[in-house]
Amino acid sequence: MMLTLIILIPLLAGIFAFLMKSDGAKGLALASSLITLGIVIWATCASSEQPIYFSVPWIPALGTHFSLAADGMSTMLCLLTAIVMPVVIISNWNKTVEKPWSFYGFMLLSQAGLLGVFLAYDGLVFYFFWELALIPVYFLCSRWGGEKRIAVTFKFFVYTFLGSLMMLAGIIYLAAQSGGPDAYSWSSMVRAGSALPLAQQQIVFWLIFVAFAIKMPIFPFHTWQPDTYEQSPTPVTIILSALMVKMGLFAVLRWLFPVLPQGVAYWSNTVIILSIIGIVYASLLAIVQTDIKRLVAYSSIAHMGLMSAAAFSATNVGMHGIMVQMFNHGINITGMWLIVSMIENRWGTRDMTKMGGMASVAPKMAIALVIISLANIALPLTNGFVGEFMLFNGLFSGASPYHITFMVIAGLGVILGAIYTLNMVQKAAYGETVEMVITKDLTANEYLGLFIIIGIILFLGFYPKPLLDMTAGVANALVP
Repeated sequence: MMLTLIILIPLLAGIFAFLMKSDGAKGLALASSLITLGIVIWATCASSEQPIYFSVPWIPALGTHFSLAADGMSTMLCLLTAIVMPVVIISNWNKTVEKPWSFYGFMLLSQAGLLGVFLAYDGLVFYFFWELALIPVYFLCSRWGGEKRIAVTFKFFVYTFLGSLMMLAGIIYLAAQSGGPDAYSWSSMVRAGSALPLAQQQIVFWLIFVAFAIKMPIFPFHTWQPDTYEQSPTPVTIILSALMVKMGLFAVLRWLFPVLPQGVAYWSNTVIILSIIGIVYASLLAIVQTDIKRLVAYSSIAHMGLMSAAAFSATNVGMHGIMVQMFNHGINITGMWLIVSMIENRWGTRDMTKMGGMASVAPKMAIALVIISLANIALPLTNGFVGEFMLFNGLFSGASPYHITFMVIAGLGVILGAIYTLNMVQKAAYGETVEMVITKDLTANEYLGLFIIIGIILFLGFYPKPLLDMTAGVANALVP
């Protein structure tokens, strides 16, 4: 029952928000997100000793059950989702949006879909929640986005829709090989997939992986991302960047590695090469950006590329590092987008050449920018350091004969990341003071949102043990 409540609360609150037709939908969204956070914390504590399972018949004729499971990885991502949502609502509390009941209704439906993806333990249930998470984002981007939102959203829809159709075809094929009354269950799909000959696993691998690669995204499936992040309103950009990209990486670990082990082993070097190309390519593009939003978007591609490369190195320390870094990246990128939104509101531009002097006129915001930026480049004693160290360790320890080369090239991302991040800090926070449109430092709600983010960054930087303990069992199960 606990697991169903995690999904039902934002789902029902989202539906009710549409019916309210009033500004009270914002308060409902905040209340719902806080209640969801409380239940997720409860589930996290309850699943610390052993995973929690829930299953009831759903569509018996198809061999599918409404099955949910909470282990260390899924509860960690549910916790991330449950933290980010109220932070986003609180940080944007003073901003007005057109038709708030629709806006917050779609936000809550998307949260329900995300939580369902992380908890699903049945292939058809997983696909259902995958779509439920994506469809509200399509409407959020197309209705509340920037001037180019229609073309950008159409591109986003085409990418994700084609990827989802390929994934659905792969899921149906695996279920057909399994058969029986629980054909779509995780265990049945693992048995059916791992029993396939290598040639079939190679094909089914790409049917399923493309959808995940688009979502992360990795090179060359990334081209929808910078434009979508740029045109989306900040709360939606945060949902996309902090949470939805984790859907793809989570799905690789949950639904690809155990189901198609030979296919993963066969294509692992190919995926690592694509991921590393993405790291360097995105980092170089970030360096030349003047639009601060696009810089952060390319930064996210580089970070996800490193996680993808470490995943396919198939080492225990790398796998453990991915789970830690999924959470940390979600926290850090949320902080980055909040700061970017505050900068844009105060200077009235995203062009970094027209900014400067934040440290003089808004010192608290400048301090927050520096701390979050340092976490984004994984400085020691910030939360990003431990996970990134484990990722490089995993990539270095990989079974591939090219593992050292992979690590060295991926390491360029660290150097390039420091260049574009510190350059952004220099242009926005220091230099000649540029007059702001809104001459305020942090408001109370912005202060609270950043306080939560920075608190997590520093706490996990000094004491990452809770996160490491939460995910250790899953890492050991994936790579003994």
